[in-house]
Amino acid sequence: MEADGFLSRRMAVEAPGVDSGVTAATAGAEIRWLSGRFLNTSGLVGGFSARSVGVEPDFAVTSHRTPPELCSAAAEPDVDYEGLPQGVSTTTHMLAGAVAGIMEHCLMYPIDCVKTRMQSLQPDPGARYRSVTDALRQIVRTEGVWRPVRGVNVMAVGAGPAHALYFACYEKIKFTLSDAVHPGANSHFANGVAGCMATVLHDAVMNPAEVVKQRVQMFNSPYRGVMDCVGATLRREGPGAFYRSFTTQLTMNVPFQALHFMTYEYLQELLNPHRHYDPSSHMVSGALAGAIAAAATTPLDVCKTLLNTQEALVLPVAAAASSAAATPPNAAARQISGLGEAFRTVYRMGGAPAFFKGVQARVIYQMPSTAISWSVYEFFKYALTERQHRRRLRPPERDVDN
Repeated sequence: MEADGFLSRRMAVEAPGVDSGVTAATAGAEIRWLSGRFLNTSGLVGGFSARSVGVEPDFAVTSHRTPPELCSAAAEPDVDYEGLPQGVSTTTHMLAGAVAGIMEHCLMYPIDCVKTRMQSLQPDPGARYRSVTDALRQIVRTEGVWRPVRGVNVMAVGAGPAHALYFACYEKIKFTLSDAVHPGANSHFANGVAGCMATVLHDAVMNPAEVVKQRVQMFNSPYRGVMDCVGATLRREGPGAFYRSFTTQLTMNVPFQALHFMTYEYLQELLNPHRHYDPSSHMVSGALAGAIAAAATTPLDVCKTLLNTQEALVLPVAAAASSAAATPPNAAARQISGLGEAFRTVYRMGGAPAFFKGVQARVIYQMPSTAISWSVYEFFKYALTERQHRRRLRPPERDVDN
């Protein structure tokens, strides 16, 4: 895969033209067998149908990195959506990423609501759940059918631009760094670095939406809606409240996304080595990558939830611990701030097991979430790329004199 793309085409050669086809494909080049295909050093994969020579494999003629000006409109080569044409790739990645992010967060929002509640360190007696399905059943029965999706609008507003920057940054850095580190091949190091850099942009946009969303999701939330939550938070805690968990979120999401992208790309190499558009491989790779990354970073997610929600029943315990530690500045503090204090508070409230509260809900949320995100993203990237490609191949309109 290359950043500026390559085009592929498949031609069946009948028996009368075999000699000329083989001669043209192999002139002046060394031919070797590779994965059931003949590959010469000029970059052309020469082939012919099994009917013409009586052999098993069905070969394809593929021209890699073919310049657009050499492609004829009549040939109509298949577009390679993994290699977008220069000048349109950023827009395509951003649009596909925005759609994928909105669908991912909106479709999985009820499970996200359950995850937030199950990570509570001091849950209300009415919000103690045995499992994800039990939580959803209780929420709908006691609080109404629309309660699990309360606050979804703020996620839709935040997820669009956040994921647009996220995927555009990832694709750009991945291809640029891969060419520098391992030209012409996939680099797991480049995938990991690209995921980390993309996460910084994503979280800068998404963090305020996460704060509002999680406060609205909590049991017996005092806020009437999203705007009421935004206004009350600004009045009581100031603008800094929307970024109180930013460093914690980055500390969680950087390893999460690095592991997520590296696992996804590795699984794609196994399940989809030719990197064609394959919805099933995108969904399976995305689901497994999300599950592994989610389970590994659950302790940091518990701390992030605590910093975002500032649980009322936990704050007195944290304040008492600060007073006992003889630290006057923190003794009077009414808010938990910083990853270190969040870690200490979580451990004090429930020991080591508390760091994995809600791990089941987090994995159940992330598996379909990342599967949806990758499959929607790859679909829209493929559809938009094919549209751009066909537009480039369309012959220019000429004025015809009457």
